[in-house]
Amino acid sequence: MNRIEAKFKELQNNKKKAFMPYICAGDPTLDLSRKLLLTLEKAGADLIEFGIPFSDPVADGPTIQKASERSLYHGTSLDQILNLVSDLRSETDIPITLMGYYNPIFQMGVEGFCQRAMEVGADGVIIVDLPPEEAEALLEAVSDCDLATIFLVAPTSTSNRIVRIAELSKGFIYCVSVTGVTGVRNVISDEVRSMVTEIRKHTGKPICVGFGVSTPDQAKRVAQIADGVIVGSAIVKVIEENLDDESAMLLNVKRFAEGLAKSVKEITVP
Repeated sequence: MNRIEAKFKELQNNKKKAFMPYICAGDPTLDLSRKLLLTLEKAGADLIEFGIPFSDPVADGPTIQKASERSLYHGTSLDQILNLVSDLRSETDIPITLMGYYNPIFQMGVEGFCQRAMEVGADGVIIVDLPPEEAEALLEAVSDCDLATIFLVAPTSTSNRIVRIAELSKGFIYCVSVTGVTGVRNVISDEVRSMVTEIRKHTGKPICVGFGVSTPDQAKRVAQIADGVIVGSAIVKVIEENLDDESAMLLNVKRFAEGLAKSVKEITVP
């Protein structure tokens, strides 16, 4: 049982839901990413999605695209991100899932990436543009290591595809709330409840909802349906608004994340 599985087991025993923020590694710098991750943990995060910047993030909206650009502008590499995860393990045991696109991982070598990710203390990997039908190399690479592979269920996913994703996913199932890219949204789609209900027909694994969750009220609504709530663009937006003031950035991210975490934790499992 790796850290992701252990965390969801702990939350289940305590009848609580998971709050999972996303930040882009290296945005605006690697050192600030470290501070932001630790700040999010103190604010109530249960797990962290640590984004791997990429030049063509097709699943992301403008906010996370700009975060990737800021990170890449400073020369952030996948190797540096893995080194940062290793350094963080001297300060925190919070589950960390690396989220990104296939190209940087392919360039490093899938087997080498998976082995290194496990060695430095990463707990899972989400590759947004790698469908399960094309993930043979990844699945083979993780067969000998304790690295969770997390696949995405979209509103367009068929029942047969959901079954396949549920079989291959470890740690949790990522439920994408909308057809489209990441980004702050005013409302959460009514489809989320039916999507989660459909996924639960095929698996007992935790289900986390992301893409578009932006406010404490939205986070609370999603927590009533799913096992975990993922918030990315709204947090990255706070980072973007405070690029010129590190202290204000950390403080405002902490306050915003505390509000999200509080809303998620108000929901208890029946």
